[in-house]
Amino acid sequence: MIHCRKVPLMRRIDNIADQYVEDLIALSPRLATSMGVFGHDHELDDVSPAGFEARASLMRRTLAHLNAEEASDEREQVAKDGMVERLSAELERYEANDTYLDLNVLISELHSVRNTFDMMSTEGEQNAANIAARLSAVPTALRQYTDTLRNEAAAGRVAALRQVTQVASQCDQWNGKDGNDFWANLKSRVTIDGKAVEGPLADELEAGVFDARAATAEFATFLREELAPKAPELDAVGRERYARASRFFLGTEVDLEETYAWAWGELHRIESEMKAVAHEIKANATVAEAVAVLDADPQRNLSSKEEFQEWMQQLANSTVAELADKHFDIPEPVRKIECMIAPTADGPIYYTGPSEDFSRPGRMWWSVPEGQKVFSKWRETTTVYHEGVPGHHLEVGQSAYRSTLLNRFQRQLLWCSGHGEGWALYAERLMDELGYLSDPGERLGMLDAQGFRAARVIIDIGVHLQLRIPSDNPFGFHPGTVWTSELAWEFLSQHCMLDEAQRRYELNRYLGWPGQAPSYKVGERLWLQAREDYKRRKGEQFNLKRFHTDALNLGPSGLDPFAKALKRL
Repeated sequence: MIHCRKVPLMRRIDNIADQYVEDLIALSPRLATSMGVFGHDHELDDVSPAGFEARASLMRRTLAHLNAEEASDEREQVAKDGMVERLSAELERYEANDTYLDLNVLISELHSVRNTFDMMSTEGEQNAANIAARLSAVPTALRQYTDTLRNEAAAGRVAALRQVTQVASQCDQWNGKDGNDFWANLKSRVTIDGKAVEGPLADELEAGVFDARAATAEFATFLREELAPKAPELDAVGRERYARASRFFLGTEVDLEETYAWAWGELHRIESEMKAVAHEIKANATVAEAVAVLDADPQRNLSSKEEFQEWMQQLANSTVAELADKHFDIPEPVRKIECMIAPTADGPIYYTGPSEDFSRPGRMWWSVPEGQKVFSKWRETTTVYHEGVPGHHLEVGQSAYRSTLLNRFQRQLLWCSGHGEGWALYAERLMDELGYLSDPGERLGMLDAQGFRAARVIIDIGVHLQLRIPSDNPFGFHPGTVWTSELAWEFLSQHCMLDEAQRRYELNRYLGWPGQAPSYKVGERLWLQAREDYKRRKGEQFNLKRFHTDALNLGPSGLDPFAKALKRL
């Protein structure tokens, strides 16, 4: 419960924030693990309908307390505005019954259960016991989630068939279908004093692995046999749900038709730049010919994921060293980042923030698809900037560190995709501005990543709103035709350089997680607008490093409260 205490006004907003974090930790052992709060690592969240309602009730109470208080200064006003916007957006989705939309190939309660094991230390007797206990809790969690999805289905709310069947296939993969058994691999990494676990605790781990694997298989059966027959074949979610999702992921409302039209022009601009860069790589070359030149260069490619991990780490480390104190104020604890190969082969690249005390650093994870043997440095330099510094690691790590400026909610819980992913994509472009992408191959990789993000704005809005393809689009692509998933696949294949398996995964993600994929490029657009507004206000006093410091010191927030707060500086 949240209690209003009689404390000085200047502390009330922070007290409400701190109490919310404590109450949410009590409801979410997974959050406790992510934050590095001890005592909950043997448990999992309640993801039954009652568990969802308990978290919603906490949000309602917290919003009531926040709205009853006045901020005493600018710092508190930023905190209050950011918290109110995020809690309101999340509560809006819950009360609109959008829970079912969070069953897709990238995010669901199933994925959160599996991902929480990545955050756990695998060394020592207590950690081994926690992993064993949490493994044994997986069946209960997945039965609870089954109940939640059944309730949604009874009301006619089921994720699209494509997502239901693909998530079932992911269950098979985690259970070892392709030879990569996540549960068994987890057990093999658990050690005590550097040695394999023995005795009764080893038996508990083995039993936990058996239970988790069986529960995962049971959940896949539920998806295929019970949920799939009720799932719609149409991927589009329609304007009302899409508009709500877009607001949630951006933290502001945008004109969807204007954004759709803008993305066509942005993609054309980027691809025109790519053609110019291709000529730098080889005289009169097309982009495809330039790519072939880069792929044939042994200095630009690596042949194993171990080599690739080492290269990522070296690049991340050197980037931090070069940017610190010159272009950014990077606190000492944030200067450490770990580059990891993810324990699954699903395909995503992602970042996880540091624990609250920084004993576990921020980490960049690369999920390597089975069979991938070639790793292109020229393609992925920009990705290291996106996930590391000055991207996610700088923003998330710096926010976690700024305890004198940000309350615990802001440091640990407040996340908006448009702000965070928008910053990370802005960071890629910024590295080009700062001269770090002078190599034409690496710049081509950055531009391809930018074009890829613009293409998915077009696809995401076009498919889910079932818009027509502009008759005057710059690529002559099926003018006047209404978007379908098949056209989305054709368009994506024409406008990005990912291999077929990665493209398929990406498209499935857009189709199943409406509004999220555009948040990168739209977020970057709004970050650039915010910078221009800031520059215009400061005039001759404008300083790029100062802008970054001021903007990041506001902490994470939805893009609407962020823009308003920045204008007050």
